[in-house]
Amino acid sequence: MSNTNDISPGKRAAFQVLAGGSAGFLEVCIMQPLDVVKTRMQIQCTPASTITAEGTYTGVFDCFAKMYRQEGITSYWKGLIPPILAETPKRAIKFLVFEQTKQFFQFGSPTPTPLTFSLAGLTAGTLEAIAVNPFEVVKVAQQANRQKKMTGTFEVAREIVKRDGFGLRGLNKGVTATMGRNGVFNMVYFGFYHSVKNVVPESKDSTWEFIRKVTIGFTAGTLACFFNIPFDVAKSRIQGPQPVPNQIKYRGTFSSIGIVYREEGFRALYKGLVPKIMRLGPGGAIMLLVFDYAYEYLLTNHS
Repeated sequence: MSNTNDISPGKRAAFQVLAGGSAGFLEVCIMQPLDVVKTRMQIQCTPASTITAEGTYTGVFDCFAKMYRQEGITSYWKGLIPPILAETPKRAIKFLVFEQTKQFFQFGSPTPTPLTFSLAGLTAGTLEAIAVNPFEVVKVAQQANRQKKMTGTFEVAREIVKRDGFGLRGLNKGVTATMGRNGVFNMVYFGFYHSVKNVVPESKDSTWEFIRKVTIGFTAGTLACFFNIPFDVAKSRIQGPQPVPNQIKYRGTFSSIGIVYREEGFRALYKGLVPKIMRLGPGGAIMLLVFDYAYEYLLTNHS
């Protein structure tokens, strides 16, 4: 077995891409139903005077129940193809950029600091957002569709391009909101996880070490949700169906946050927080664990 310190930067980067892609694929397949519920709740305006009682979601489990009755169990995986196509390269980009940019944010320190992890996470999240935003636009369009018959991913994408093009009204709609959401999330997520992981002593027992990483990853994902959800709400409003057809109400990120705050109150900026935490709390733990173990395995066995 060769020393992992002797691995070339190119091979190390390839391992980071493979481990990050594997983590993203597994996480999205498991947690997609909660993402659908989160989007449905975020695009629902209040007061919902124009929506029937059966079409109004009062909470996470109410949303799950009504979707099952009205659209069937497969509706929980609506919009799955865009994140599968996007999440593998997205997570690969995120972990690669994070690992490769840490050295630029040490600012003379011999070892990475909490600021290093946070700034590297912010950079990684912002770059991944630019890459995956078109997939997000298609995914939200599919998730917002309440028809029982699901429309194909490429059919939805073609319709968006035909109607609105590739620009800021089409496939790149809401890109700044996506950058804010992903940038802030990963800043908190990576900053907390790696800083706390370095402080809390490792356990020699593999089971307790697994629990340690799961707990820190879950906490990191949960905390990040509290900080970035206003950007997530703005993104869903911008990319989702507008309240009045053919009339764009939600355009810019901060103007959309302002509209939601003025018309629906401060709590509306945290719509979908429960399903978001239910997804990204355990999802955050899954991602970091899969990445850590897969990357460690590749370094140890294929170096």
